[in-house]
Amino acid sequence: MLQDYPQFTQTETIGNDTRHTWKRKLIVFAEFLLIMVMLQAVLSLFQTHENEEPVRYRILAHSDSASDQAVKVRIQQEIEPMITAVLANTSTQPEIDAALKGIEADMLAAAETIAPDMPVALERSQALFPAKRAGLWITPQDTYDAYILTIGSGRGSNWWCSIFPKVCYEEEDEEPVKFFVWEWITSLFKA
Repeated sequence: MLQDYPQFTQTETIGNDTRHTWKRKLIVFAEFLLIMVMLQAVLSLFQTHENEEPVRYRILAHSDSASDQAVKVRIQQEIEPMITAVLANTSTQPEIDAALKGIEADMLAAAETIAPDMPVALERSQALFPAKRAGLWITPQDTYDAYILTIGSGRGSNWWCSIFPKVCYEEEDEEPVKFFVWEWITSLFKA
């Protein structure tokens, strides 16, 4: 009866063929990668990150010229230690709000000293911030409670800073997005 089916009468079976074993391993590896990519996609859909930043601040330069950007950076360097000192001594939201209210005049005075020939304004309001990635968490673009310090016309590039938890960054310094599956695959081929 088996002689009627030539595929079953071959002396070499498909399971022992090294070409088929290699193909089977490749298919299993591809399935594993597909499952890992799908898992990462599902995890990213359901991740939530509570807003840990009760207040942010934003410095708007007068223009994009090198001198106006340098003024903005000098103001940021002057104001940041003030905020850091305040946050080191506070722990609750009401304490943070009261302490920041107490240094508003100092922040404005420091900015006016660095940019004496331009009008400087400091206000606390709701401001639109772009999406931010910190590790695996993504803070969505949204309006946040923020101090906005405007130098001159305020039409230059912005410096964004998250006051709490003391994480400050410039937009161009953000680290690139990485995918753990791709990182794992490339690590397999490194010497």
